[in-house]
Amino acid sequence: MGSWVCLPSGVGGVTVSGALPRRALSALLLKSPISLLPSYQFHHNRRRVCASASSGAKELQQQQYVRSPDLVALEYADLNLTHKISEELGHVRIRQHVNPLSSSLSVPVEVPDWNQVFRDPTLPLMVDIGCGSGRFLIWLAKRNLVMRNYLGLEIRKKLVKRAEFWVKDLALRNIYFMFANATTSFQQLVSTYPGPLMLVSILCPDPYFKKRHHKRRVVQKPLVDSVVNNLMPSGQVFMQSDVLEVALDMRNQFDSQPQVLKHIHEIDSSVLCDSEGWVLSNPMGIRTEREIHAEFEGAKIYRRIYQKQM
Repeated sequence: MGSWVCLPSGVGGVTVSGALPRRALSALLLKSPISLLPSYQFHHNRRRVCASASSGAKELQQQQYVRSPDLVALEYADLNLTHKISEELGHVRIRQHVNPLSSSLSVPVEVPDWNQVFRDPTLPLMVDIGCGSGRFLIWLAKRNLVMRNYLGLEIRKKLVKRAEFWVKDLALRNIYFMFANATTSFQQLVSTYPGPLMLVSILCPDPYFKKRHHKRRVVQKPLVDSVVNNLMPSGQVFMQSDVLEVALDMRNQFDSQPQVLKHIHEIDSSVLCDSEGWVLSNPMGIRTEREIHAEFEGAKIYRRIYQKQM
């Protein structure tokens, strides 16, 4: 279940009652003077947030509840992704967990024919490790059709199947999704790619809070070494989490390569960071689904950007 936001009835001259479909929600918010994009002004520390209006206490008594998944749908509305997924795929759960140490995920996946996968396999490549539903990467791919290629790696098979369906529906030839365990497959995949590896993103990975499960976390030394070794000069790593412990763990792993990787604030003073060195704003132009949910609930996003030295 997502958190809820209270929207007063009659916002922006539109009266709402009963259940509010996502399409109606988008139309309402576009007409409303309350701006939810690009940044949300929510009262932190509350799971329910009520958007204020000047129309008086009487109108505030009538409230329309909106779940945080509806805000995800709004942020990605311009993709026009179809919800008519094949019967074979069935219902797709976003929050299911898969053990990356299972025997079925211990063998590297077969490397695809990159000439078949991408229209131009020599373009710079971005790899999103743990790409989830794929909306984030699809949004980027649509805006960089002839400049970059995008590869999403995900260990939840149904999410990959649905993302493949969307890519085919949108007729995109610069993006590809793979059912793969990045821990065992990343090196083999990126080392065979014809073009340069320009960016690796690891965004809000599964936290695995219990200490005995920390070995399941995706950012481990072998993966970090593989990322660093395959990045092009000036290539970047973008990592973030809404869990401080996980963010610190990832930061420590990438900070262990100070001769090769420099944090972005050491290179570009225009990138704003807080006193602890966390990048203050998302540099990608779009937030991930987990990022939207977390910020809606008042959580802080801990971000780091590293750049490979020449």
